[in-house]
Amino acid sequence: MNLLLLTCPCIYHLFLLLTCRFNYVPAPHTADVIGEELYESMVAWNLDEKISAVTLDNCSTNDAVIPILVRNLGKHRLLNDGKLLHMRCSAHILNLIVKDGLDVLKDAIENIRDSVAYWTATPKRIEKFEEIAKYVKVDMRTKIHLDCRTRWNSTFNMLSTALPYKAVFTRASRVDRQYTSLPSDEEWKFAEDVVERLRLFYDITVLFSGTDYVTANIYFTRVAKIRKQIRQWSYCGNPLVEAMSANMIAKFDKYWSDIQGLMGIATILDPRFKTVVLLICYEDLLGETGSACEERVMQVKNLLAELMCEYHVGEDVEGSEAATPLGSNDDFLFDISARIASRRPASMGFKSELDRYLDEEMVNMHTKNFNVLDWWKVAGTRYPTLRRIARDIYAIPVTTVASESAFSTGGRVLSEHRSRLTTKMIEALMCS
Repeated sequence: MNLLLLTCPCIYHLFLLLTCRFNYVPAPHTADVIGEELYESMVAWNLDEKISAVTLDNCSTNDAVIPILVRNLGKHRLLNDGKLLHMRCSAHILNLIVKDGLDVLKDAIENIRDSVAYWTATPKRIEKFEEIAKYVKVDMRTKIHLDCRTRWNSTFNMLSTALPYKAVFTRASRVDRQYTSLPSDEEWKFAEDVVERLRLFYDITVLFSGTDYVTANIYFTRVAKIRKQIRQWSYCGNPLVEAMSANMIAKFDKYWSDIQGLMGIATILDPRFKTVVLLICYEDLLGETGSACEERVMQVKNLLAELMCEYHVGEDVEGSEAATPLGSNDDFLFDISARIASRRPASMGFKSELDRYLDEEMVNMHTKNFNVLDWWKVAGTRYPTLRRIARDIYAIPVTTVASESAFSTGGRVLSEHRSRLTTKMIEALMCS
């Protein structure tokens, strides 16, 4: 089943789409078929003119769906002519990055994997392992478990769970002569180093996968942190870690640039960050300072200015002169006032809405319980156009993890014992 997650300006419609639309997609699952089915679902829910972005996993079929959607929806209905429609799932990107890195380490952690596999193979061995743990006075708070080789977070959990039981494995090798895969001290030390490095990816994946807070505004800062850490690993002195870093950098650079404009706007629209933090993020991403980073920030700022024009506001006049004299929402009068403001010299005190927002003092980054949506609801009323853009941009989830968990219920609903359910009944059961 192909997984597609939509985002739209209306949070209510987004909620309805995520909770009430499980649609059967006939075979073959080509880009054309998926694109047409997705478009028909949008039309059925009156979402075809309200789409901000589509969040997808990174596969060639999903990539090919985007041009089909742009064609069906029409460029004029989409942000920046559809150039911002494609949002790549950040959790999936992180998974690809770490998997490529772990390919280098698979031999180094193989003895730990074999040890866990041996002592979890049968209930009798599990009991024996627990008895040994009591003997060496190690508290078995969590049980060891074998990883799934295709999921890096599973490997991380296996290693982080096995490490506290190093003494148990050592004792077990003396008790059971058939157990011959005891890791060496160097392998245990290396595993500890790997776990600490992977913890960064694990914590950020969990953060990106949240469902009760905005994730778009935190994306850029965390991605920059990852890139900075990977760069530091490339000269740590450990050949394996340096090789892991090289693999990660290659995969990172392949994907991150596709969505930097959209997520850069989300960063600017956070009153704690604006262009100051965005510049710092680019410095971490590019590994340099100076004009190159400033140019990237200016590109994002210009993209935001283009979006403001699409939202029918453009330039705005500061103070009482910004209001239409007749108190009307007449588009023609509004357009005239905007054009007048754009032609006045800066020395006369006229600034665009974007410039006024950027010139305003930033919110303290350490403000407790800060909610970016609440800020735009209250303080953001002074910037009506940016407020509308923030509403739409912050509706975009940066991962498909939440919807994946919803789709994963399909195996329980449509089992071998309930294989003749109609598509409507399956949808009803999954939604309920």
